Amino acid sequence: MKKHLIALLALALVGCGQTSSATTNNSSAESTSTLGSVSDSAMENNDNIAIAAQAEDENTNDLADPYEGQYRIEELNIDDNGTNIWGKMYYPLEEKDTYPTVIMSHGIGGNFENCEPYAKMFAANGIAAFSFDFQGGGPASKSDGQMIDMSTLTEAQDLEVITEALKNMDTVDNDNLFLLGESMGGFVSAYVAAYHPEDYAAIVLFYPAFVLQDDAWAKYPNGPEDALEVEEMYGLQISKKHYMDNMSFDIYGVIGGYEKDVLIVHGDSDQVVPLSYSERALEVYKNAKMEVIPGAEHGFRGEDIETAGLYALEFVQEHIAE
Repeated sequence: MKKHLIALLALALVGCGQTSSATTNNSSAESTSTLGSVSDSAMENNDNIAIAAQAEDENTNDLADPYEGQYRIEELNIDDNGTNIWGKMYYPLEEKDTYPTVIMSHGIGGNFENCEPYAKMFAANGIAAFSFDFQGGGPASKSDGQMIDMSTLTEAQDLEVITEALKNMDTVDNDNLFLLGESMGGFVSAYVAAYHPEDYAAIVLFYPAFVLQDDAWAKYPNGPEDALEVEEMYGLQISKKHYMDNMSFDIYGVIGGYEKDVLIVHGDSDQVVPLSYSERALEVYKNAKMEVIPGAEHGFRGEDIETAGLYALEFVQEHIAE
């Protein structure tokens, strides 16, 4: 599973080939053109990606399931104009007409398993959770698509499609729909929430990859036109469109469109997405708070998974409308 998150490569790997229906913000590259010098550690991040990959392995493979027997699972296939988005819905054992529901978005190169520990925790505590594979989101994805056709904006489109599908399910409480995204999935969740704030009661972001655009500009300071049509990094292929998407808007100029409550959980030892990126997000959001986990790196592991999950669970529980 070494390829699993290794494709982060300075978290700039966000290519595209599909046309996204997600709303885009063309605040232009000018707002980020000065950022190339901000992320001089972009090359250093290359060495940190392997560490993040190992963390993802520990999340999914090395942990016992403390909630075994306290939830039920249903596979769910969502049609996106002829292509398929695959995932699992984790339900509480208690039978109810509708459930508060959290949509969980994994990081680049990953799949639904990365968010599964949190999905089980939520379901064991009365809240449904949908953990899915982005189309082309990673080598192990069960959804359609290839990584070379994936970008932040295609993932935003996926999340919009999923939201509409879940809103039409009888078991989902539309008044209590939440987002939880990790790393690039946090970037995408923040983006989508800003354009569709009416859909989500609150959002949770785990070490959101707001560094993506700085890293893209650090690699191609003259603009995305300099990017290769196809690049292979750590065995994974990405396309030029990936850079075109990342460098076409400023995420900090977008996320403030979500004015409801936001929880950010970040480790102070994250070498892939420095804590400063989440600190900056706190200045942009109108109603946000952050929980910092001492010593936690990118991709929570061990006890940090339980700590982050409990922060998220308590936050969602506090925002469930009766």
